[in-house]
Amino acid sequence: MAREYVCNRDYPVVETRYGKLRGFLLDGIFHFYGVQYAKAKRWQMPEEIDAWEGVKEATSFGAICPTNGNPVPSGEHLIPHRFWPANENCQNMNIWTPTIDKGAKKPVIVWYHGGGYADGSAIEHVAYDGDSLAEYGNAVVCTINHRLNILGFLDLSSYGEEYKNSGNAGMADIVASLQWIHDNIAAFGGDPDNVTVFGQSGGGGKVCTLLQTPAAAGLFHKAFMMSGGAGSMKAYGREAKDHRPFIEGILKELKLEADDIKTLEKIPYSVLIKAYNRTCRKMQDALNWAPRANDWYLGHPVEVGFSEYAKQVPLIVSSVYGEFATFGPAPVEPSAPEEEKEAVLIEAFGEDKDKIVELFKKAYPDKDPVRVLQLDRRVRAGVQLFMDTRAASGATAPGYNYLFGLEFEVNNGNPAWHCADIPFVFYNSHRVGNCNIAGVTEQLEEEMAGMLVSFAYTGNPNHPGMAKWEPYTTENKATFVFDRISRNAVEYDRELIAELVRIQGTPVWGPPRIPNEDDERGAWLY
Repeated sequence: MAREYVCNRDYPVVETRYGKLRGFLLDGIFHFYGVQYAKAKRWQMPEEIDAWEGVKEATSFGAICPTNGNPVPSGEHLIPHRFWPANENCQNMNIWTPTIDKGAKKPVIVWYHGGGYADGSAIEHVAYDGDSLAEYGNAVVCTINHRLNILGFLDLSSYGEEYKNSGNAGMADIVASLQWIHDNIAAFGGDPDNVTVFGQSGGGGKVCTLLQTPAAAGLFHKAFMMSGGAGSMKAYGREAKDHRPFIEGILKELKLEADDIKTLEKIPYSVLIKAYNRTCRKMQDALNWAPRANDWYLGHPVEVGFSEYAKQVPLIVSSVYGEFATFGPAPVEPSAPEEEKEAVLIEAFGEDKDKIVELFKKAYPDKDPVRVLQLDRRVRAGVQLFMDTRAASGATAPGYNYLFGLEFEVNNGNPAWHCADIPFVFYNSHRVGNCNIAGVTEQLEEEMAGMLVSFAYTGNPNHPGMAKWEPYTTENKATFVFDRISRNAVEYDRELIAELVRIQGTPVWGPPRIPNEDDERGAWLY
């Protein structure tokens, strides 16, 4: 059966503050791609875009931000990706909406992608497409591109006032995207006074940063951090570095004067990033791209306290069972002989083995005890500290915590990995093969996408299709476990995580990877 498709010269067309945009209609959902929300000179704060005459096309995805190197696709059966043309003029968004009625006032759900502050894009995962969520939730869905890495987070503040916030330029783009949504989303059927921001991994970090950015206050009204942002860079062993020695190295590599930043602004990105890579190799060090605390960004809430606005915003914070520990093969499979599993557990935990197994069985009674070897403790411990700190902060809006615990029927059984919950939240399991599990997918997707939609409408993730999920408070440290049988649990894994950290320590991010000449990557695991 043919699908409904409309893309005429005069329909669908919306009128923004700057001019008219033409998208297309597919199966009842309007699509507008590559919509420019800001412009910026290199390392400068974003500026308002120019108005135009006539009708501008919004039928093609816009350029993504350039990345450092050439990614080598692998592991695509776990996380299917798109690779796309890049340009540093990347301040654009994609919009999916069930209506272009200006008075519709649908909730607006805004996605910030993963990849830390260095990589990724608004369309990188096929699961980021917003049409399914827009239809399912009767909501407007936006995904955002913005400046990254050396373009978005290089701190040149010591070179002059005009570069004062260059270390947060990428986050300033994100605030500009929210301002554009506030000013224009009604034309797409959205409610500018009901905006939910969410993101995963680095996108979760961006949401956390927005909570601490006064310029963003009032531009969003609910927030959702998935597998990222809860742990500060400091907590993960990455201190903020002085960027100036790296900038001096880049200038030297390019044979420029010691303070010739104006020329550096005009150097092609490909030349600039290679000069940075050479500098890193000579220094045997590299920068951790991340926001810089200053008078524009207050700093991570676990370290400096939650902003007054953050305390007023309903919040969901989440992680998944394995995070990065479940990309590789299991140390031993549950199907292995019992004596082999016993030996591996004793090797890992020694005299504490029995206690760990007991605590694991209590937390995860439906999983084989050897799966404790793949249980994430870094992100989960960070989430617990974040939620504890927020609960004690005097926050007036509720906070909710979930853990995604599903074991997938891939690789002889694979506990949830970093990014594994994204297709369910986006109502996109049909786009990702490994998400399709007979008797499981439909219910879990209804629970998780329904959770996001209910949260966007009301600030409460509970809905009739799931068990009751309790807010996280000092007295009731509740975690909702999304799994084959989902449940609300209180303090269900805290002792287990604490014991794992005591025995094995808290994994920290290692030193930043020194880029090689071509900087080819493995899989894009975000």
